[in-house]
Amino acid sequence: MFKVGFDNDKYVQLQSQKIRDRINSFGGKLYLEFGGKLFDDFHASRVLPGFEPDSKVKMLLELKQEAEIVTVISADAIEKNKRRGDLGITYDQDVLRLIDAFTEIGLYVGSVVITQFTGQPLAEKFEKRLRQLGVKVYKHYPIDGYPLNIPLIVSEEGYGKNDYVETTRSLVVVTAPGPGSGKMATCLSQLYHENKRGIKAGYAKFETFPIWNLPLSHPVNIAYEAATADLNDVNVIDPFHLDAYGLTTVNYNRDVEIFPVVNTIFEKIYGESPYKSPTDMGVNCAGLAITDDDVCREASKMEIIRRYYQAKCALRQGNSDGTDVSKLEFIVKKTGIDLTDRKCIRAALVRAEATNGPACALELPDGRVVTGKTTALLGASAALLLNALKELAGIRHDIPLISPIVIEPIQDLKINHMGNHNPRLHTDEVLIALAISAATNPVAELAMQQISNLRNSDAHATTILSSVDENVFKKLGINITCEPEYQTKKLYHK
Repeated sequence: MFKVGFDNDKYVQLQSQKIRDRINSFGGKLYLEFGGKLFDDFHASRVLPGFEPDSKVKMLLELKQEAEIVTVISADAIEKNKRRGDLGITYDQDVLRLIDAFTEIGLYVGSVVITQFTGQPLAEKFEKRLRQLGVKVYKHYPIDGYPLNIPLIVSEEGYGKNDYVETTRSLVVVTAPGPGSGKMATCLSQLYHENKRGIKAGYAKFETFPIWNLPLSHPVNIAYEAATADLNDVNVIDPFHLDAYGLTTVNYNRDVEIFPVVNTIFEKIYGESPYKSPTDMGVNCAGLAITDDDVCREASKMEIIRRYYQAKCALRQGNSDGTDVSKLEFIVKKTGIDLTDRKCIRAALVRAEATNGPACALELPDGRVVTGKTTALLGASAALLLNALKELAGIRHDIPLISPIVIEPIQDLKINHMGNHNPRLHTDEVLIALAISAATNPVAELAMQQISNLRNSDAHATTILSSVDENVFKKLGINITCEPEYQTKKLYHK
C-alpha cells in the first residue's frame, strides 16, 4: 500500500537554502557538481515515497535568477556512441535533450564543455553542431598522470591548458548525461582559472544518494548500492569526517578514495582546503525531509527486489555479465529480504500455475491485488491493465470493456497486413482500443477515467515482457518487474 514518508516541500526549501548558504560561504560564486538525475529521478521517488521526480528541478527554480547550467560531456563518450541505459539515446543526443529541457522551464544554459578532447572526429563534429545551434562550447584536455600528478594538474600545462568557461551567475550547476563525463574535473579546472583572475569561487557536490545522515545499513542506502550494482561501487563510512568531527556519516567509496587528491588540489590552488571530509563537500538535505522512517525502509526493500529482478532479466537477455546479479543476491541475503514479500510476485506466480500460462499481477496503491492471464484476444499484461481499471472503477469483471468487434479488426491488421505472428493485443494497443470504445461506451469511459490512479502501483509478470509493454507500464507510473524467463524457447526475441 502506498504511504508517504517524505516531505517534498520541506526538502525543496531546505535544499535551496543550503545551496545559498554555500554560495555565500565562498564569497558569492559556487560551482556545484550535480550528480544523479536532474529530471525524472524515479529511483528517489520510489525509495523516498513523497519525493517528486522533478524535486531537484523545483529546487533549482528557487535559485533561478542566480543559476546557470554548464553541461559536460566526454569526447570519448561521443566517439564511442555511449548511450543512457534508461533512455536508450546517445550521450550527445542527451546533451541536446537536457539543454531543451532546462530552457523550457526557464533555466539559463550557459555552455557545453567537451572533456578529454584529443581531436576525436565525432567530438569535433558535435562541437560544430553545437556552435551552429548557437551554443557556447569549451574544450578540456587530458592531463598526464591525472589525478595523482598534482604539480602538473595545478599548473599552466594542466588545468591552465583548458579553456576558461565564461560564466555570469553566482551558481554554476555542472551536470552531465551520465557518470564519467568529467564534472568534478571541470569544476576544479574552473577554480584554478577563477583564482588566477582574482575571482573568489568555491566547489560543492550535490548527490542525493547515499544519504549521509542515515546509517550505512539503512535500506535507503542499501537500495542505492542495489541501483548501482553494475558500477561495482559501495557505500562506506567517511573516515575523514569521523576523524575530524567524531561523527559517523556515509559516503560513496569513490568520493572517499579521491578526497585526499581533491583536498591537495584545493590546497595547491587556494593555499588551504575549505573541507575536512567528502561529507563536508556535499550539500544534500534529503535525509532531513524524511517524515516516516518505516515507510522509507519498506519502500527501499521493495526497490531492492525490483533491482534484483531487473538484473536477472538483463542477464537472461544477454545484457549483463552477471556480476551485478551476484552483488544483488548478496544484498538480498544480507538484508534478509524475502522476494515474495512483494505481493504482486506471489499473486502472479499463483495465477500462472493455475492457468498454466503467462500471467501478471498488480498491487494497487491501496493494497488491492489484481491479476491477468493470457487469452486468445489479449496478452497477460494487457488483460491485467483492463482488470485493474475495472477494479478501480468498480466495474464487474465479467463485463467486457472492449467489444470483439473492435479487437478483431486490430488483430486482422496485425496478422494479415503488418506481418505479425501474435494476434494478441499488447498494452498500447488495448489502451487505444479502450479509448476508441470510450467514445460510445460509458462503461469503457468510466474505466478510462481511472488510468491516472494506476500510478505508484507495483506489477510483476511471469515472463519477460516486450519493450512495448514494459514502456507502457513505465509511462503509466507502474513499477514493473518480470521473471527472467521468455514465453517461448526461441533463440531470437524482439
